[in-house]
Amino acid sequence: MTQAAVSYQIKVLEDRVGASLFHRQPRGVQVTEVGARFSDRMTASLDMIADAYAEAKGTTQGTLAVSVIPTFATNFLARRLGRFQLANPDIAVRIEVSETLVDFNASGFDIGIRGGKGDWPGLTAHKIMSTAFTPMLSPALAQSVGGISKPEDLCKLPILADADPWWQLWFEAAGIKQTKFSEGSTHNFGPQVIEANAAVAGHGVAMLTPDFFQDEIELGLLIQPFELTCDDGSGYWLAYPESRRNSPKIKTFRKWLDGEVKTFQS
Repeated sequence: MTQAAVSYQIKVLEDRVGASLFHRQPRGVQVTEVGARFSDRMTASLDMIADAYAEAKGTTQGTLAVSVIPTFATNFLARRLGRFQLANPDIAVRIEVSETLVDFNASGFDIGIRGGKGDWPGLTAHKIMSTAFTPMLSPALAQSVGGISKPEDLCKLPILADADPWWQLWFEAAGIKQTKFSEGSTHNFGPQVIEANAAVAGHGVAMLTPDFFQDEIELGLLIQPFELTCDDGSGYWLAYPESRRNSPKIKTFRKWLDGEVKTFQS
């Protein structure tokens, strides 16, 4: 369509809606509040129509764009995604690693994988797995204080991200009500995968989900000094707009991911 034809169609829409959808400015246009709401609802409706056609035809819709948090992307998804591509050659998967919950209407992503409790308004959240956590550190760091035999020994060492509430939860579960960390503790270190790398380098003790770091344990890069793990009710979730719940490519990916997690946990 030509620019004039697009402008005409916008004018027709505004006449039907009875309100301006854009603010006309000297160097462009900016969507109005009415236009933003209208866009969100219409985008969801058109997505449902596209999904219905694809399901009726028995086809998928090309590319599946996935936004994933760093630890899940690095230590789980990247190691298994090839199997999905082999089983579903008609779906091209595009991955972007981010800690931010994306705006699905504006970003072009189909689904997101996030950590939390799944209570995101307007989104369908499908729980992938729970997140158990426990302290982990390098063997060399443990030996630097004569070994770790009781939870209190951890307080002799630098704690990575000591402001993380998981630390207090774990120590309370271990029967320790008050903890005083060493002066070398580090705040706000970042995603688990970064904390794990810092722990492997001997920079401190990290609170990690041990399932994601079994390779490091087997290689002797990290140790899990205590069997005690905790769970605060959070987990990893597959999230997507409610209007996309019947999308064939999303349903295919969700089913595959459930199977991979079951195999992983067994």
